[in-house]
Amino acid sequence: MFRKYVLIALFFGGLFSLYSGELIAQSKKTREELEREKAAVQERLKEFDAILRQTTATKKNTIGELNAITRRFQTQTRLVNTLDREIKLINQEIDETKFKISSLESELIALKAEYGRMIYNASKLNRGLSIVAFVFSSGNFNQLYARLMYLKQYTDNRKQQAVQITKLSQELSTERITLDQRKSEKVKVLSEEQKERQELERLKQTQQGVVNTLSSKERTIKVQITATKKQQDQLNRMIKQVIEVEIRRAEVASKKEKSTATKSAGTSMPMTPEVAALSSSFAGNKGRLPWPVETGFVSQRYGTYPHPTLKGIVMENDGIDIRTQPNSIVRTVFDGTVTKITTMPGYGGTIIIKHGEYYTMYSKLKTIAVKSGQKVTAKDVIANVATGPDGEAEVHFQTWKGLQVMDPSTWLKSK
Repeated sequence: MFRKYVLIALFFGGLFSLYSGELIAQSKKTREELEREKAAVQERLKEFDAILRQTTATKKNTIGELNAITRRFQTQTRLVNTLDREIKLINQEIDETKFKISSLESELIALKAEYGRMIYNASKLNRGLSIVAFVFSSGNFNQLYARLMYLKQYTDNRKQQAVQITKLSQELSTERITLDQRKSEKVKVLSEEQKERQELERLKQTQQGVVNTLSSKERTIKVQITATKKQQDQLNRMIKQVIEVEIRRAEVASKKEKSTATKSAGTSMPMTPEVAALSSSFAGNKGRLPWPVETGFVSQRYGTYPHPTLKGIVMENDGIDIRTQPNSIVRTVFDGTVTKITTMPGYGGTIIIKHGEYYTMYSKLKTIAVKSGQKVTAKDVIANVATGPDGEAEVHFQTWKGLQVMDPSTWLKSK
C-alpha cells in the first residue's frame, strides 16, 4: 500500500516540480525583461526632463515645447504600462506560489497521515509479538528471509517518509517566505505606479494648457508654418543640386576612365567597386545606425501629418528633428566624405555627407568641425548643435538614396 502511494506521490510530485520549475524560469525571464524595459524608459524620461528644463527656462508655449511635452507624455505612458505589466506578473507569481503552497500542504498532510499509520501498525505488531519472535517463528529459511526483507523495507520506508516530511516542511517554509516577499514587492510597485500616474495626469494638464495657448495664436502659427515650408523647399532644392552634381561627376569620371562601374537602379549613378561596397555597407546597417546626437528624442517626425493643435493644417517634414541639449556635439552616422558645407535660411549650418550612393544631411548647426572633402567615420564629431530663439536645441537630419528622400527613423537605432 505504502509503496504504491510513494510511487504515485513521486510521479505527481515530479510533474509538479517540473511544471513549477518551468513557470519560475519563465517568470524570471519576464521579470528581467520588464526590469530592463523599465530602466530604459526611466533613463529616457531623465533625458526628456533635462531638455524640457532648458526650454522652460527660456520661453514657454511654443510648438517645440508642445512636441517635447507630448513625447514626454508618451514615454510616461510607457512607464505606467510597464508598471501595470509588472503588477500583473507579481499577481501571477503570487497565485503560482499560493498554488504551490497548497499542493505542498496537501502532500505533507498525506505523508504525515501515512507515517502515523505506519507507527501505529508497528506499535500493534510490538504488542502482539516481538520482532525477534516474529522472525524466528518462521517455518523455513525462505520464510525467515522474506520476513527479514519485509522488516528492512518497512524500516527503510519509515526513514524515507521522515526525510520526505522534513524536506517538504522546509520547502513549504521557503515558499511562504517567497509569498511574503512577493506581496511586499506588489505594495512597492503599486505605490510607484500611483506616483507615475499622478505625473502622467500633471503632464496631460500641462499639455492641454500649451495647446490652448497655441490655439489662440493660430494666425501667427500659420505664418510660421508657411515660412518653414518655404525654407524646407529651399533646403531640399540645395540637396538635390548637390546630389545631381555628384552623379554627373561620377558619370564623367566613368567615361574618362572607361571603367566598368556599375549603375544603381535607384540613382542611375555609376559606382566603382569601392563606392558600391560602401553603399552596400550603408544599406546593410539600416535600423542600426547611431544617432547624430548622443541624447535626445524625435520632436518632429518624417512625413505628412496633421498639426497637433490646429485643425486643417498639415505638417510636412522630409527628415526628422531631434531635440537635444544646447551645444551637444553632432556626429556622423556612418563612414563617408563631407560633400557640402553651407548655411541655409531657417536651418543655419548644414553639412551633407556622402556614403556611396547614399547621403545624410545635418542642419541647425552652430560650430562646424569638418571641411568639405574630408573623410569621416561613424561617430566622428562634425559640429555642435545651435540653439534657436525659443531656447530649443534641435538637429534636423535627413537621409537620401540618390535623389530619393527616405525616412531617417527607419535607419537609426530604436530608442
